[in-house]
Amino acid sequence: MTDQINPAPRLDNQDPALFGQTPSQTVGPFFHYGLPWKGCADLIGDSDIGARPELFPAEHYVLATPRAKGEVAGEPIVIEGVVLDADGKVVPDAMVEIWQADAAGRYADGSSNTGFIGWGRASTGEDGVYRFVTVRPGRVDDRQAPHIAVGVFGRGLLKRLATRIYFEDDPANAADPVLALVPAQRRETLMAREAGSVWRFDIVLQGEGETVFFDI
Repeated sequence: MTDQINPAPRLDNQDPALFGQTPSQTVGPFFHYGLPWKGCADLIGDSDIGARPELFPAEHYVLATPRAKGEVAGEPIVIEGVVLDADGKVVPDAMVEIWQADAAGRYADGSSNTGFIGWGRASTGEDGVYRFVTVRPGRVDDRQAPHIAVGVFGRGLLKRLATRIYFEDDPANAADPVLALVPAQRRETLMAREAGSVWRFDIVLQGEGETVFFDI
């Protein structure tokens, strides 16, 4: 009789006993249709690298198109690499995102301090290769060595992976406070190496030679 008069309270949809934090979901593979656009991997020019428009009909392409960036001071460089999975196989549908300072070590902040946006995206092709055209960044706040922040998105990842690109020939690397946190034997995975006309930076998601990734 007591149970009928004072029944146990019912759990509603706000009760943590029923529902907790929304679980993470894998990201992708959906990037090529909506996230990269033509020219999004060219930070200084008007080429159309970045997207893979061959993966959807031309009449569906209604995103941004390449446009001239104006004169950008600094040393133009090409960064190129391949994204590999734990088995050493190429990842043909990843997306790589970069953010960097300009040649003077300044980030775009909405003011007139720089005309360089310093942000871009690149899809990997069937060969797993990504490519950016940009300028070599300068030292940031006189402490950090020239570097480029990198985010990697792909199927099977619950959240993006964050890493950095440093340049192997830069003497400022020795005093960089972030590199100092990385074990010496692992720092080479953060180094871009000059190979002909490009700077090569491969990204290994897991396994032997795995790229150092940072908590974000």
